[in-house]
Amino acid sequence: MMSLPLEGLRVLTLEQYGAGPYCSMFMADMGAEVIKIENPSTGGDFARSTGPYFLGENDSEYFQAFNLNKRSLTLDLKSEKGREIFHKLVETADAVINNMRGNQPAKLGVDYAALKAINPTVVCGHISAYGRDNSRASWPGYDYLMQAEAGFLSVTGEPDGPPARFGLSLIDFMTGTMLAYGVTAAIMKAQKTGEGGDVDVSLMEAALHQLTYPGVWYLNEGLVTGRAPRGAHPSVTPSQLVKSKDGWVFIMCQNPKFWDLLVEGLGRDDLREDPRFVDLAARLENRAALTEVLDEVFSEESAESWVDKFKGIIPISPVYDMAQALDNPFVEELNMITEVDHPDRPGMRVLNNPIRLNGERVPIKSAPKLGADTDELLKSYWLCRV
Repeated sequence: MMSLPLEGLRVLTLEQYGAGPYCSMFMADMGAEVIKIENPSTGGDFARSTGPYFLGENDSEYFQAFNLNKRSLTLDLKSEKGREIFHKLVETADAVINNMRGNQPAKLGVDYAALKAINPTVVCGHISAYGRDNSRASWPGYDYLMQAEAGFLSVTGEPDGPPARFGLSLIDFMTGTMLAYGVTAAIMKAQKTGEGGDVDVSLMEAALHQLTYPGVWYLNEGLVTGRAPRGAHPSVTPSQLVKSKDGWVFIMCQNPKFWDLLVEGLGRDDLREDPRFVDLAARLENRAALTEVLDEVFSEESAESWVDKFKGIIPISPVYDMAQALDNPFVEELNMITEVDHPDRPGMRVLNNPIRLNGERVPIKSAPKLGADTDELLKSYWLCRV
């Protein structure tokens, strides 16, 4: 069996849907024992009832995508017995993670102030929409709202189109990844100092942090970055979609070397001497004219032929839909898809964790059925049955 870096850690989670489960799944994949505490009266995590593809009762492919390698314990935290059992679990836990509204952890007693008397080394991780200490602490919120308010929709899509969001919930996933890092770092400190604490990441703050260099440009120079045609980079050209004979390719000449290699490969030395394209500043100023030239040349051959011609020479990629992306032979070469045993879907295919340890993929098992580990966990913690 592979030795995993977080083996021996115990993490309790109170989580729903995406950001929280994505966070704890990474910790579970790295070897932590992640115990997902779910309310039996509500059917557990709402992701279990999110379609369109279901796997028996209280389970779905949506749920499986975010909860691999975990355990499920059914517990009603609002009952006296449930609270007693929860506190007993906290005694042996390294972390307690939730993704509730910002005002809920204190009310439900799952922050460090409430749990430090039970376990002074416990780390309490919180994902909320807007944070726990401001005027929006009670507000509900989801990924798409953060994309909208943090400006993402204003830099996504074509300039003459409506505001457009990312096709995936990347703010959820980034926030979850950030909290996994923050909680793990805090656990390392707690093991040295004997003192735990709270770790917070809000969806809104994670979204704002992703503004990176366009954010710094605005804060210091007042530049408002907008949408560029063809999904182009805001300051480097050509770094964009280009039309081929049968579709699209994406090229990224992020430095002068790649521009020279592109021109050489196209057999168009005249472009190098053209005053409109002679350097980066000129190419940026004349992006529309350069796009017309590149479309004309690239339309002579198929996308596949262009990728084959320039692969390993300049950064270039085909533009795939979801099916093409996952059926790509390179995905098989990467070993990014594996099969797991599931009682209602033998040989269920899932995506592997992208992290490799000593060149190997971490082991993956299916997400648990609701309450699948309740009896075993209660017995193992010397707790009475509920």
